[in-house]
Amino acid sequence: MEEERIVGGGTQSTEDSALDVTLRPKTLNEYIGQEKVKRNLEIFMAAAKKRGEPIEHVLLYGSPGLGKTTLASIIAHEMGVNIKITSGPAIERAGDLASILTNLEQGDILFIDEIHRLNKVIEEVLYPAMEDYRLDLVVGKGPSAKMLRLDLPRFTLIGATTRISLLSSPLRDRFGSIYSLAFYEQDEIAKIIARSANILSVAVEDEASTIIAQRARRTPRVANRLLKRVRDYADVKGDGKITIELAHDALSLLEVDALGLDHVDRKLLATIIEKFGGGPVGLNTLAAATNEEMSTIEDIYEPYLMQIGFIDRTPRGRTATPHAYKHLGIGVPDSPANLF
Repeated sequence: MEEERIVGGGTQSTEDSALDVTLRPKTLNEYIGQEKVKRNLEIFMAAAKKRGEPIEHVLLYGSPGLGKTTLASIIAHEMGVNIKITSGPAIERAGDLASILTNLEQGDILFIDEIHRLNKVIEEVLYPAMEDYRLDLVVGKGPSAKMLRLDLPRFTLIGATTRISLLSSPLRDRFGSIYSLAFYEQDEIAKIIARSANILSVAVEDEASTIIAQRARRTPRVANRLLKRVRDYADVKGDGKITIELAHDALSLLEVDALGLDHVDRKLLATIIEKFGGGPVGLNTLAAATNEEMSTIEDIYEPYLMQIGFIDRTPRGRTATPHAYKHLGIGVPDSPANLF
């Protein structure tokens, strides 16, 4: 499953999550990449500070591991306010949301990860909180039920999602600023690795850093995860310094190839090619054939495979491109009509 993948951008182990907190940049100046988003945020926050007001609600979307939570923490730090972090699935009842909101102070930031997974009933309660900074709750049941209205401090909601299409229009329209986080360039990933290695006090050869960056799927979280695993290998098999040889051996042991694909990615591509003739194959059928969740394939595996041109989405289903055939060492069919 995705949780066990070294190149997965999603859920991390407790140890990795704790260590990632130390690697996260604290300011926009330290934050590498996403230059357009950073420039917009700088103006956005400077204007709010000049007016002495909290910033408007912000929505961040993009693939897992691109830095949405980090950006939310940076915004809080730059604005000099506190941040409360939660997630859509964690807010199960209106009372849960009320407890969180009533404990916020003026200007504080509430960060909701996976905001597209909020219960629709919770969304209805959230609307007046975002617009009018008030909370309307029904107390009691039946004829004795009463409407309780609570005034809230003026706070900022920052929502993060990997699937903006699943966000309801009424909720999406209540965000003042919406930013898309893109995959990183390889030189940006190399800079992130160098910064993380410095924080971890790990010596890394430039060539070794390049190898790790090439296999990091253009995602900072994956880059840091690979760096930590290669560091472990270098501690055991070497003197702690990450050389090009140790990096190559460690990544080979982890089954991460030159493009950052692991055994799960290769299984997915091989299934499309070998079982379904290269496609097209429907998402439901592909999920059943690979024993993976449809949402996992769509949110975790596909974005990067599409980014590097190995999979195409068509109205009839998913197809493997000639690049995928070549990467797996499989001959491209003479009649490649089904590949396009």
